Amino acid sequence: MCHADFVSDEKLGLVANRLKRASRLTILTGAGVSAASGVPTFRGSGGLWRQFRAEDLATPEAFSRDPVLVWEWYAWRQGLVAAAEPNAGHRALVDLERLTTLTIVTQNVDGLHARAGSSEPIELHGSLWRVRCTKCSAERAIDSPIQGLPTCPECGALERPGVVWFGESLPEESFELAIDAVSRAQVVLVVGTSGIVQPAASLVEIGRARGATVIEVNPEASPGGRNRIALAGPAGEVLPELVRLAARP
Repeated sequence: MCHADFVSDEKLGLVANRLKRASRLTILTGAGVSAASGVPTFRGSGGLWRQFRAEDLATPEAFSRDPVLVWEWYAWRQGLVAAAEPNAGHRALVDLERLTTLTIVTQNVDGLHARAGSSEPIELHGSLWRVRCTKCSAERAIDSPIQGLPTCPECGALERPGVVWFGESLPEESFELAIDAVSRAQVVLVVGTSGIVQPAASLVEIGRARGATVIEVNPEASPGGRNRIALAGPAGEVLPELVRLAARP
């Protein structure tokens, strides 16, 4: 019995069977999948850092105006994420990968899917664990929170966080890979995100238009609809139960 008791065993069994039968699965994840790891969203009513909102810091203009302040915020975020661990939802997706061919497309920048063991998640919004040169655009990975202002080892210019800020476009290559993944999926599993805000909404609709069944796992899941099944519950509780059922002979 799933701890999320508001999801019926019958519905869980139906969804688990869809996952088991799918030869190609795409999983779209958002902040909700990392909630049980203690990673805050940094947006909304609880999103203040000092007296700043995320929307006031995660912009090219804010970085140009005060790179020290912006990097202090990102170093703080990196420290929180470094202290967090992948949760049962992340680990369940690793187990699911052993049962079927799947692609994870995440809006998260925390890197917890990769740390849990998922293979090459597509990071639509970049990663806290990458930095990019503001002059030559060279990118590099980091493995600990940034101290001070980082500079490019290639040209010596200031580096910025390797994430997508408000007002910036998604990385073209990552978005094209995501479109390809949902286009070929038989099931699109939407976890920890409403799936109604761009760019997630467009990816969900592309999958649905190609005939995929959309399965949503979210504490406040939508009512469902054509080719859409909604499971209301935390990812860390619902996903392990789904994968356990899907793994049954």
